[in-house]
Amino acid sequence: MKSRVVSGAALVVFLLAIVLFNQMFPLALNLAIALISVMGVVEIISALGMSKNYILLIPSVVFAAVLPLLQGTWQQAAYYIYTVVIFSALIFYHQLFTFREIGVVYSMSLLIPTALQTLVGLRESGGGHGMFYVIIAIFSAWIADAGAFFAGSLWGKRKLCPQISPKKTVEGLIGGFVLNVVAMLVFGYVFQALFYSYEVDVSYLSLLVIGFVGAGLSVIGDLAFSLIKRSCHIKDFSEIIPGHGGILDRFDSVIFVAPFVYFLVQFLPIVI
Repeated sequence: MKSRVVSGAALVVFLLAIVLFNQMFPLALNLAIALISVMGVVEIISALGMSKNYILLIPSVVFAAVLPLLQGTWQQAAYYIYTVVIFSALIFYHQLFTFREIGVVYSMSLLIPTALQTLVGLRESGGGHGMFYVIIAIFSAWIADAGAFFAGSLWGKRKLCPQISPKKTVEGLIGGFVLNVVAMLVFGYVFQALFYSYEVDVSYLSLLVIGFVGAGLSVIGDLAFSLIKRSCHIKDFSEIIPGHGGILDRFDSVIFVAPFVYFLVQFLPIVI
């Protein structure tokens, strides 16, 4: 428990540092997402037991690293080049690995950086308040996780999906929903009242939707990656974050929540 709290606090400090230095060094967010994407792709390929298949590993890592740094046509070019390289590898090395293995590596290497780079899009969508949007997206996933963990630890009795994640409970699920909704509304009030003295307006409807739907998507992301871990017969993707496991163990929910927040704010902005 102690290592989990300390590691979680370190991640929060890391995020806040990026927020504080955004105007001075806006590329910091892109670089952080690139680093997290690379580590996530390496973790998933290692979990699949394919870390020594460099013909798959190297193009996947390069794609994950460059995608958050590109925009527009260059991003589309990166998708195309990566696709050609991976399926060329399938043709030339079809005796070494199957289409199923290629499909898993390809799909996960697309999913992780593509989902996380929507955080960059969120920053742009929010204009002068873009980093507030980024904070909301990340914390919507993390707070839901924290609420589920603590509520499940204190009151959990009924198992939610015992065959996928034995420790998850219905009580934990409810705790995640409640804490996330409350936290999003509190964040909105703090942002509006304390930081801007009511000079800006905040859509509490948008924050309510993010809190509620974000909690649900957080569970889906967590269970989806838990299923991957069970199929790979591993407990955690790695031990890089004490008390949490690997990068994917901490960002699996963000991968599902961040794109939702990005699409939502296009129609229902947080700052109005």
